Amino acid sequence: MGIRLLRYGLWAAIAVLSLLLVITYVNTRLGSQSAGVKLGTPFNLTDQNGAPITEAAFEGHPSVLFFGFTHCPEVCPTTLFEMSGWLKDLGDEGKDLRVFFISVDPERDTPDVMKGYTTAFTDRITGITGKPDEIEKVLKAWKIYARKVPTENGDDYTMDHTASVILLDRDGRLKSTIDYKESKDVALKKLRLLIES
Repeated sequence: MGIRLLRYGLWAAIAVLSLLLVITYVNTRLGSQSAGVKLGTPFNLTDQNGAPITEAAFEGHPSVLFFGFTHCPEVCPTTLFEMSGWLKDLGDEGKDLRVFFISVDPERDTPDVMKGYTTAFTDRITGITGKPDEIEKVLKAWKIYARKVPTENGDDYTMDHTASVILLDRDGRLKSTIDYKESKDVALKKLRLLIES
């Protein structure tokens, strides 16, 4: 009886491991196939200085995009802090790199709020916000998940959102992504490959 249960357990473990390997393979293949894809859409938004900004801002130089919001308790401040560190480590090597923080919460993230937030980390990050319908259009075009979540007492809300950093080549095409809390060495390697491309 005990040996039979052990045998069934081992077969179940092998089945789960096989499934995980297939999922990993498929995700890796899809990720490599999506590199070089032109995502996004034409848009009319506002930068942190109150000036108009369009999709043209993502072309002519390598770009880094991160979608988040200024009331974010952990993911956004952590990511922007890491970004400022990456930029310092790259130094002159990253002088052509442009970094954008795009709000998923335009109701609260005015240009002034965005400017105060981004400049607390570095002057190299440009905040972008705008009308909610225009932001929604951009989120859909970039395949970014964002959803308003009421707080427990119901008198406020937070936002669930995609936590990956998007890397674009000089033509505004998807080059790669940096996952949330990915190691600094891996992030810098991806950024250097982006800069060289």
